[in-house]
Amino acid sequence: MAGSSASEWPPAAGERQRGPLIIAEDEELLDDLLRLCAAAGAMPEVAHGAPARRGAGLDPPLILVGEDCARRLRGSRLAAHGDAVVLVGRDRGDDGVWRLAMEVGARDVVLLPGCEGRLVERIADAVEGAGRPALTVGVIGGCGGAGASTLACALAVSAAAAGRRTMLIDGDPLGGGLDVLLGGERAEGLRWPAFADSRGRVACRALEEALPELHSMRLLSWDRSPCTAVPPEAVKAVLTAARRRGGAVVVDLPRRLDEAALEALGQLDAGLLVVPAELRAVAAAHRVAATAGAVLGDLRIVVRTPRAAGLNGEQVSRLLGLPLAGELPPETGLAAALAAGRPPGAERGPLARYCTDFWACFEALQGVLS
Repeated sequence: MAGSSASEWPPAAGERQRGPLIIAEDEELLDDLLRLCAAAGAMPEVAHGAPARRGAGLDPPLILVGEDCARRLRGSRLAAHGDAVVLVGRDRGDDGVWRLAMEVGARDVVLLPGCEGRLVERIADAVEGAGRPALTVGVIGGCGGAGASTLACALAVSAAAAGRRTMLIDGDPLGGGLDVLLGGERAEGLRWPAFADSRGRVACRALEEALPELHSMRLLSWDRSPCTAVPPEAVKAVLTAARRRGGAVVVDLPRRLDEAALEALGQLDAGLLVVPAELRAVAAAHRVAATAGAVLGDLRIVVRTPRAAGLNGEQVSRLLGLPLAGELPPETGLAAALAAGRPPGAERGPLARYCTDFWACFEALQGVLS
């Protein structure tokens, strides 16, 4: 599946997608605009030279006015639509189309064919809505068996249980699959190999609908096919779409950070490095922290404290030179819950409390920074 053509996927079930309104009569220009709407995953309405309609619930998110119709629309109420009006013309090397845009009330001008990519982005943004990007957190194990995948799943389960739109992304192709950890290996929906050819823009709503739904969240995991990698361009396209949908995105990252994992790191708001409170684990985590910290500005550590006496969170924080994002004490019954098919973080305990507190603090911090 190529993610660059969002029109392959239908709109979300139960949602009526409001497409752009095209006002044009020139057949060649109209064909171009219909093609660009299809590339953006939008279903437009065509008004052959008629002014845009207004009314409760009928306002289109974008109005594309062909220059062939613009002169007849002078003095119409197009200006009342504000930034939603775009005048589309041909690049003829003169400024006449800009004067025409002012007369018709358009706030933007797009000249074809040179600006086709920008127009596709504008159409897709208008149809999908320009809400707040998702809070995006990555989880990395400082050493083998640190429990990063368990924490990533618990963070996603906690966010979904709190009513947030949530997507969990499995960034570790050799980790066995988060769908298995969550008991959803047979759940219907696409896995990473289906997105290996994705480039450019992937429609965020279509991505969400294409993925398996488990525990009130969407999951992008690996399957059991021989495919163990996707190109960085595909990772970028998918993660960008996931973030545009809003809510919360949690990425489980591998310790060995290849180009695809580094691409994912570049899109995170924050990273959590999970480190057991043991000297050998701290030594291993130094190498992971050096690589991840070179890409990610906000990298914090989560320390798994032992049952017996050992290092504490503050000591591990000082040894690694990274801020402490909290400690996770041992949780009795976690292994039994996972074996019974209950997801991590779904039951009361230290892990669930940590995740709830993390999202509250993280959202508060992001609100201050924004």
